[in-house]
Parts: sequence; C-alpha cells; structure tokens
Amino acid sequence: MNKSKKPYVDNGWPQVADGEHAVTELSSTRAGNLSPFGEDTEFPVPAAKLPYIHPQTVINRV
Repeated sequence: MNKSKKPYVDNGWPQVADGEHAVTELSSTRAGNLSPFGEDTEFPVPAAKLPYIHPQTVINRV
C-alpha cells in the first residue's frame, strides 16, 4: 500500500462521542434507509403547505 497518499475522510460524517455510532438501524424504528425529511413528514404533502412559488417570466418589450 502506498503510504504517501492520504486516506479518504468523509467530512459530512457527524462527530460523536468515543464508542458511539452516528447512525444505526438497530436504534431505528424500522430497517433500511431513514427519510431525510424526518419521521413526522407524510407524503404526499398538501399543495397548500409547500413553500414553492412558480417562476413567471415577464418579457420586457418596449
């Protein structure tokens, strides 16, 4: 192994106490991937609750 190269370090991984795990399926209520939107979000979200504003183009003609 080439020791001159630095190993990959994921900067997005959270810092936790020594001996702790950041994420685990064992402490989750379900197996598999957890939702990035949280446990309380149910889909589909009503359109009235979405913070989306549709863009509107105004053509500048003189």
